[in-house]
Order: sequence, then C-alpha cells, then structure tokens
Amino acid sequence: MSGFWRSFNPAMSGWVFMWVLALMAAFALAIALERLIYIYIKSNINAKRFMAQIRKYVEAKDYKHAIALCSSLRDKALPQAILCALVKASEMERPTSKGIQNAVDEGVLEIMPRLLGRSSYLAMLANVSTLTGLMGTIYGLILAFDSISNPGVDAAEKATLLANGIAVAMYTTLAGLAIAIPSVIVYTIIHNKTTRIVDEIDEHTVRLINLIAPEE
Repeated sequence: MSGFWRSFNPAMSGWVFMWVLALMAAFALAIALERLIYIYIKSNINAKRFMAQIRKYVEAKDYKHAIALCSSLRDKALPQAILCALVKASEMERPTSKGIQNAVDEGVLEIMPRLLGRSSYLAMLANVSTLTGLMGTIYGLILAFDSISNPGVDAAEKATLLANGIAVAMYTTLAGLAIAIPSVIVYTIIHNKTTRIVDEIDEHTVRLINLIAPEE
C-alpha cells in the first residue's frame, strides 16, 4: 500500500489525477448520503397505511382531519401530493376530478425536482471518474514508454521511472473504478426507490380523485 500513497505525493508525476479522483469521491459520497437520507427517510412513507387512514376521512367527508394528517407529514412526497387534492376538494362546493387533478399536477411539479434533484450527478461522477482514471492510465503509460526511450538515463533510473509510470497507470485506474462502481450501485438504488415513490403518488392520487369525485 505504500506505493498507493506515493501516488498522492506532489513530487511524483501524475499526482494531479489522484487528487482529482479524491475530490470526485468526496462529492459522490456527499451526494449519495444526502440523497439516501432524503429519499429513504424524509420522503418515504408506508403508503398503504397512510392512504387507508385518508380514505376513512374522505369517505366520512372529514376533510379537516385528512388535511391535518397530510400537513403533519408534508415533508414526505405522497402526503404533499394528497394534501393538494384534499385542499382543492375542500374548497369546491362540488368537487370535480379535473379540478382536483389540476391541483395535484401543480403540486407534483414542486415535488418532483426535490425527488430527482442531484441523483443524476452520481451517474455523471461514475462516468467522469472512470474516464479520469483512464486518462491517468494513458499518462502513466506515456511516462513508462518515455523512460525506456530516453537514451540519457542509466538502467537503474530507467527501471525506477518505468515503475513509477506503471504505478501511476494502475493506481489511477483502480481509484477511478473504486469511485465509479459504488456510485453506479447507489445511483441505481436511489433511482429505483424514487421511481417507486413517483408510482405511488400516481396510483394513490388517481384513486383518491375517483373516491372524491366518482361521478366524473
């Protein structure tokens, strides 16, 4: 592992690639933690249990308590969308599906950017870190071949320069992949959970609208 840490030595050619990759790793970790917390903790809810309670209130025409329940959970995605529908329905003398759907659509326009925000940066960082590692690999190989072709360097120094060039090539590749693989995995997990939340919003808002305005 001592050779790995020498790749971070500013005196060694190729150190810039390692620091760039370290910076990407820090950004990827920060984004991954923020998104996981937001999607799995702040936005996640037991949709079936929540909607069962909402349906009871709506069937009893008790919009006040239904709105209060949504307001207490308004940091979560589904309750925010349901709240828009309930507020609009409570304001209409005769609720219509079109009017409620418009209110829901407007609310979803505010919810979606918060659900989808910054997740795509993980995929971007995975690609860029891989390419940066590849760039470091090419640079390391250039150093290695230059050391061999330089006639003014003795054999011992050539061996050292060759080893350093190969080390830069291998370590930058390893670092790039070490960032890219976890980033892709976390991005996929976050993307799938976000898609599930969006599907729950679509499913339960449609069911709620049909419950409030069945004649439509």
